[in-house]
Amino acid sequence: MDMASTFALHFSKPPTIFAPSASHKSTSEPTKCITKKRKNLFSRRKLAEEAAAFASAVLLHQELFSSPKSASAVEFRITTPDQTPEEAEAAIRAHARDLLGIKALLDTESWRAAQHALRESSLYLKQDLYTIIQSKPGSLRPRLRQLYSNLFNSVSDLDYAARDKDKKRVHECYNNIAATLDEIFERI
Repeated sequence: MDMASTFALHFSKPPTIFAPSASHKSTSEPTKCITKKRKNLFSRRKLAEEAAAFASAVLLHQELFSSPKSASAVEFRITTPDQTPEEAEAAIRAHARDLLGIKALLDTESWRAAQHALRESSLYLKQDLYTIIQSKPGSLRPRLRQLYSNLFNSVSDLDYAARDKDKKRVHECYNNIAATLDEIFERI
């Protein structure tokens, strides 16, 4: 065969991808191969993820339950304060004073500075108050938790009011915070 006849023979047939007849292989065959490869890839990834999860579970189990201090190895508190209830009671008044000290910033309409001071002082106050509530007997906790919730909801509201520069809401939230703190100090 000469070159021209080979060329004509080769290009006289449509490519197998575009073949309309059923005698030719359909285009789904390469797709099946690709799909099979993807399935294998995904199953290998899934297997690797499961192996990693199993290994970490085994290591975690050994770490938590094989140590000599296994009774205190797992801590389920929301926060783990690094202070005793006595230290928290000693510090709570100073942190409450810092929280109430933002009044000057609110009066001068230093909104950004007030928000920053509010967030910082409320963070420490929240930790102190949580520690104190956890140390109280069970009968006193529900009311203290309610006051805790009211206090920090008012703090969040004050933060939003300061962001919006709403003087009326700012002073209303500040008064709620002061009243709630007074009631908390009466109970602790």
